[in-house]
Parts: sequence; structure tokens; C-alpha cells
Amino acid sequence: MTNAVYLDWNATAPMRPEVASAMSVALARCGNPSSVHRWGRAQRHATEHARAAVAALVGARAEDVVFTSGGTEANHLALLGSSHRSVLVSAIEHDSVREAVADAISIPVHSSGLVDLSALERLLAATKPPALVSLMLANNETGVIQPVASASAVARRYGALLHCDAVQAAGKIPVALDVLGVDLLTLSAHKIGGPQGAGALVLGRDLALTPLLRGGGQERGRRAGTENVPGIIGFGAAAELARDDHDSEKIARLRDRAAAQLIDIAPAARVFGAEAPRLPNTLCITMPGVAAATQVVALDLAGVMVSAGAACSSGKVRPSHVLAAMGADPEEAQSAIRISLGWSTDVAAIERLVDAWGALYRRTRAEAA
Repeated sequence: MTNAVYLDWNATAPMRPEVASAMSVALARCGNPSSVHRWGRAQRHATEHARAAVAALVGARAEDVVFTSGGTEANHLALLGSSHRSVLVSAIEHDSVREAVADAISIPVHSSGLVDLSALERLLAATKPPALVSLMLANNETGVIQPVASASAVARRYGALLHCDAVQAAGKIPVALDVLGVDLLTLSAHKIGGPQGAGALVLGRDLALTPLLRGGGQERGRRAGTENVPGIIGFGAAAELARDDHDSEKIARLRDRAAAQLIDIAPAARVFGAEAPRLPNTLCITMPGVAAATQVVALDLAGVMVSAGAACSSGKVRPSHVLAAMGADPEEAQSAIRISLGWSTDVAAIERLVDAWGALYRRTRAEAA
């Protein structure tokens, strides 16, 4: 279907045309950034230009950006490379954080989806130092924006470091290391219109990291392996564009329009995280009595692409640990889908979504009658 509507931007954003152009040029060049001859120096120059662009996106120093293969590797480098005795992660973190450390301590969240800062303080008080806290900036399923700066202040009181997975937030809301007060921050290119397979761990201050990948001195000894130059260049181009993107208000209006129209169709529908600050593009909503998997397939057949929770489980639709942590009823949680918008989303896309969603809802009501 050539006129399909894409509303799964939190899974991956379409590549920006400017990014594709920059990568096309990069793919035509040869040279290893570690080589000292002219082709190698040209690749090094291009890599460092991209590093500066990624650093500027979050107000960091270029030398504090460590390029990785994506957000998952960056999260693992933060949690495993910082060599802390105790690791605490919020109950709504991405699986790449939740599963990185087997004995990590879970920090509960409120029903709103916001982390329980009082619980964080109690857990830190009872935890052996040195400790590392991992709290995402914005949740990938609900869009709820976390009080990271406040969590950082709590961590500081107990001498703990704070890692922030900002993969979903970057490019959608302002992200600044000094405002957040974090020590380590994760980014991913493909969430901001860059290529898949490129990410970064950004250091908020000088920290000693034990590399997960050894065998070379790349990335200032923090991540071995020849750099993915085309991917890094694409990441840098996407970061430059993301700094100038000011569509958040328009996207939020479209998101709210979709929510209002869907609730008009099904008044019992629930929007998760509605009472908390959220990303402007994210809507997690239930269709009462209809499984998320059924909704995703039916909407896809109607030419509308959405997802059920996180899209990082090899295509599997499974119960959401995020909604469970928020205290959602299991049956209700299983009826929730994630609708996520982006810079090219328009009113026509929202109308297609509403028409397809409404048709499915009315059909299921008729079948149940």
C-alpha cells in the first residue's frame, strides 16, 4: 500500500533525506580513521565533525562522546563499564538496561509512570556504595518524561552516579547534560532520523570506563573497533537537524487530536501517562476488550502502522513491563497500543488512524453483541 501511514516513530524514525545524502557521499570514500595518510585523515576529520555535532545536541564536549553500535551497546557500556558495586534501575527502563545487570535493584514508579523519588532515596540509603542509578529521560511506550534532574540530586547525596537513557527524548524535547546533572547519557541515531546501527554514550564528566570491546585504541580507548564512519556521519547530520527541529507543538496538537477522537469512539479507552509530562509525539491508549496484537494487525491491514509497546522483541507482542510497573490491570495493559508521531505526520494521517481504529472497535462490539 503506497499511501500507508507510519505512526511507529518511537521504534525508528524515517531517515532524513539530508542524512541519506551525507551517508551516500561517505560510502563513496575510502580510508580508515586510524590511518595517518590523507584518506585516513579525511575520514578522521569527518568523524570528529560528527562527534562535535552529536555533542552539541546535548551540550557536551566532543571528547566526551563515545560512538557505539547503538543505544543498547551504549547502555551496556554505561552499566557494565563503570564498575559499580550496586546498580539501581527504574522499573520502566528499556530492556537493554533492565537486562544488562542481572542483580540490578528495581526502583518502583507511581501509577502516573513517574519514578518514585522517595523509594529511590530509601534504596540508596540501604545500598552499598559505590552505586549507579539508571533512569531514562522519557519512556518509549508511554512518553512520560522523568524527573531526571531531581533523581540526580538524590543520587549526589549518596555519592552515586546517574546514567540516563535519552534515546527517546533526544530530538523531541531539549536535552542538556548540565540541566539534567547526569554522569552518563545514551543516544541513538535512528530515533532522530539517522541510520540504524549508530549510537553514543556521552560522559557528563571525566569518568574511567572499562571497555566492553577490547583490542584497539579507538574512541580514546573506551570502545575498540574500526569506526562505522558512514553511520557516524549520518548520526552527526541527524543531530544537526534535530537541534533545529521546532515541530513539537504541532506534533503535540496532532497527538492530542488523535487521543480526543479515539476516546470519543470508545469513552472507556485509557491513555497511560496522561496525568504526567509526556513527549509531544507519544500516545499509549487502550481499545477496551481488544488485544493489542489484534489492533496492530488490523490497523496494518488498513494501511496504518503502530506498535504494541516496545518494538525491540523480534516482532513479538508480549505483556508490557512498563504498564505492569504502573499498576495497570493485566487485561487492560494487553489492550494498549503505542501510537508515535513524527515530523511528517499530518492531519490526514490522524484521520486514517481514527477511521481504521474506529472501524475495528465497532466491528468487535458488533461481534460481541
